[in-house]
Amino acid sequence: MVAKLVLLFLVIMGVIGIFGGWKTKSAKRLRDLGRMTRLDAQKCPACGRYNIGKGPCACGREKR
Repeated sequence: MVAKLVLLFLVIMGVIGIFGGWKTKSAKRLRDLGRMTRLDAQKCPACGRYNIGKGPCACGREKR
C-alpha cells in the first residue's frame, strides 16, 4: 500500500516536471524571437537602470 502511494507520487511529480519544462522552454523561445520582456521595457534606454513609476529616470536624461 505504501509502495503504491510512493509510486503514484513519483509519477505525478514526473508529469508536473514535464509540463513545467514545456512552460519554461516556450517562454525562452518567445524571448529568443526578439519580443521584449516586461523588465526590459522598464529600463531606461540611456543608462540601463530600471524605471519605477512613470516619472523620468534618475540619470536625468530624457527617455527616447
